[in-house]
Amino acid sequence: MINGKKVAVIMPAYNAGKTLEKTYREIPLDVVDEVILTDDRSTDDTVELAKKLGINHVIVHETNRGYGGNQKSCYNKALEVGADIIIMVHPDYQYTPQLIVPMVSLIANDVYPCVIASRILGKGALKGGMPRYKWIANRFLTFFQNFWMRQKLSEYHTGYRAYSREVLEGIHYNDNSEDFVFDNQFLAQILYKGHEIAEITCPTKYFEEASSINFKRSSVYGLGVMKVSMQYFFSKLGMKAKIFKGL
Repeated sequence: MINGKKVAVIMPAYNAGKTLEKTYREIPLDVVDEVILTDDRSTDDTVELAKKLGINHVIVHETNRGYGGNQKSCYNKALEVGADIIIMVHPDYQYTPQLIVPMVSLIANDVYPCVIASRILGKGALKGGMPRYKWIANRFLTFFQNFWMRQKLSEYHTGYRAYSREVLEGIHYNDNSEDFVFDNQFLAQILYKGHEIAEITCPTKYFEEASSINFKRSSVYGLGVMKVSMQYFFSKLGMKAKIFKGL
């Protein structure tokens, strides 16, 4: 716990057998109360390894639901076990778990309700091996979103995020996409509700075993991001899109 608040790390996993142990070993278990891994029908030994490592909760999907669907299972379980702070750490070791303490501390001390680790603040992205075309796409999409959503985030596309329980309970995330745009919808909903989002600089690593989506799926994601931005803009004008209804 931090400041009397229960901390849960969620790990949406898919074929993470080569990197899971290294990621798990860096989680500060003196602070983290629960570790939840949801396996989205991996074809490797992710599940067996997770159980061998003694991860508190291992959830296995009967069918592949997608990145968004995987997160939904993680968040639902985190709320079920009574977590006050929920932080997502990808088990592919692209992001170091060593940032968990400073990220959750901002929430535990009521400074911010949501914290994201940015690869763009500083020089972490390109230095860590992010492909240049992805960096350019990240910069374009972030500029596009900041313009239409009237925000000033350095990026919207990191997978390293921490939320307070109140944030999760106030967002109907189970109705969001099951695909990669889930993350973007979630951040847009948080901002729509008026929550502030803190950013902390984060080094990142791109290597063969790290997860990555191909160009086609990246393009679909990019179009989805632009759609979310426009939905946010027009919803603020009173023409509410489905993802913002009830917020």
